[in-house]
Amino acid sequence: MVNHWLMKSEPDVYPYEQLETEGSTHWDGVRNYQARNMMRDDMKIGDLVLYYHSNFKPPHVAGVARVCKEGYPDHTSWDSSSKYHDPKSTPENPRWFMVDLEPVCALKTTVPLQAVRDNPACENMLLIRRGQRLSIQPVELQDFDTILSMGGLSRSDL
Repeated sequence: MVNHWLMKSEPDVYPYEQLETEGSTHWDGVRNYQARNMMRDDMKIGDLVLYYHSNFKPPHVAGVARVCKEGYPDHTSWDSSSKYHDPKSTPENPRWFMVDLEPVCALKTTVPLQAVRDNPACENMLLIRRGQRLSIQPVELQDFDTILSMGGLSRSDL
């Protein structure tokens, strides 16, 4: 069974267009235990991801990606020159994990956060809950399909 997720990236760090150009990427640098646990334990090959551009005016869902490699240790935590370095993480005892993503398709129309907030069908999405700041969030199937529709796509386009 395919799970559905929302993953946030700042467009000046790694925009959806770059994922399309490169064909795949590892999702490194997550330093939140709850998000780490989802990548390590729950995300599976084939899971679909709403690719969300945060810290942008307006923040929005830009496209759909797919998990193409399940959770594995985030090597940037061992690199002392990396901004994601964690001296408590080692290859023998990794503290942080990542997954790999590949692009599926860009939305025909980006879906701004305000449009999600304004859509009663999305009222239970974690994305719009007050205080919800996780960079990785599970998404219910009906919410995923609603966002696709708002972006001009349907499941058959994936």
